[in-house]
Amino acid sequence: MSIPLAAFASGLVMGGDGFPSPDFNENFYPEAFLFAGTPFEINRIVMVRLVATFVLVLLLFLYSRRAKLVPGRAQAAMEFLLDFSRKNIGEEILGDKARDYQGLLATIFLGILFMNITGIVPGLQIAGTSIVGMPLVFAVVAYVAFIVAGVREHGFGGFFRDQLFPSGVPPFMYVLITPIEALSTFVLRPVTLTVRLLANMMSGHLLLVVCFVGTQYLVVELGGAMAALGSLTLLGGIVFTAFEAFIAALQAYIFTLLTAVYIQLSIAEH
Repeated sequence: MSIPLAAFASGLVMGGDGFPSPDFNENFYPEAFLFAGTPFEINRIVMVRLVATFVLVLLLFLYSRRAKLVPGRAQAAMEFLLDFSRKNIGEEILGDKARDYQGLLATIFLGILFMNITGIVPGLQIAGTSIVGMPLVFAVVAYVAFIVAGVREHGFGGFFRDQLFPSGVPPFMYVLITPIEALSTFVLRPVTLTVRLLANMMSGHLLLVVCFVGTQYLVVELGGAMAALGSLTLLGGIVFTAFEAFIAALQAYIFTLLTAVYIQLSIAEH
């Protein structure tokens, strides 16, 4: 596995003991290199997002144009991802309603997966979801989706009545239940979706930075007997890279699964 240490070393500040600790602002809020000072400015994070989007769109386009009855490895891999979102998320949660929402669920799953996986791609090495903008966009899409699904199924008044005034509750209890339902359904859902994805990808990036920069510091700067310790931090970085790939896929799955669950709760008969 080849991971250039210099790329991880960008955006570091020297600690009091000489160890280059990660510079949070430089890692997650780098300087713009195109269109600076305009609403369209592009920095490293935006570039990573554009690359991930371009690659995903290109792969889906090629898949749609070159699909064969007997798939090759590339087609089989894409079909596996699409089938996973359809069977293991959509049909598992929504049952016979899954077809209506499969396009949305597949878009969320593949979009988050490709944005997440850039965190371990050499040359990119930061997840497109590691600052709040992208997780928030996906959370807003999920938020709008479950509201629209509920309104379409039950009507505007029926949906909000079901969500805020659950049946079978004594009327005097609504004073307590309704604010809790409003907070949990319409505030905490998008917030928790955003924070869960953001925190996992941000912490994963910082962990990899510390491992690989620690390796460079121990081997190059200190050398000697400390170089042996650097081999341990390098091994840790490789292990955490594999773990980060797993987390990238897991977070895409969890986010999409929760979106399907929220849609199911919106359209179900209470």
